[in-house]
Amino acid sequence: RPDDRGGAGEALPGAGMSIALSTTVRAPFADAVARTRAALAAQGFGVLTEIDMKATLTAKLGQDAGDELGDYLILGACNPPLARRAVGIDRQIGLLLPCNVVVRGNPAEDGTVLVEAMNPQLLVQVTDQPELQPVADEVTAKLQAAIDSLA
Repeated sequence: RPDDRGGAGEALPGAGMSIALSTTVRAPFADAVARTRAALAAQGFGVLTEIDMKATLTAKLGQDAGDELGDYLILGACNPPLARRAVGIDRQIGLLLPCNVVVRGNPAEDGTVLVEAMNPQLLVQVTDQPELQPVADEVTAKLQAAIDSLA
């Protein structure tokens, strides 16, 4: 069953760490997307990629697939100075960039939208590179500030 909760997201098995920084926004979907973009920009993030999952599933699998998913947008957010620092520490970190921010309709509560960002602490855990910790901490603070500003 898909996770349709707001809040802190799902904890990683055995890690006690949530995979997402998240909040619930009481707004129409388009407004929530615009507010999310503005919140990211205020923290120095640009949106490099945008994937409209509903449109993609509709185009590839038919209208029913898109309708079943509902509104679901993946924004690839990047803060260039922080990305540069991370890549300077570990060239493979690009496999985990940009930071995905998901804006999706909340089927559990009409009139609300979930906004979730990948927890940057995962970068340190997945790579086992403690040198990434200061970068991950700064990215976490900026993404959390963006998410908190939406609540």
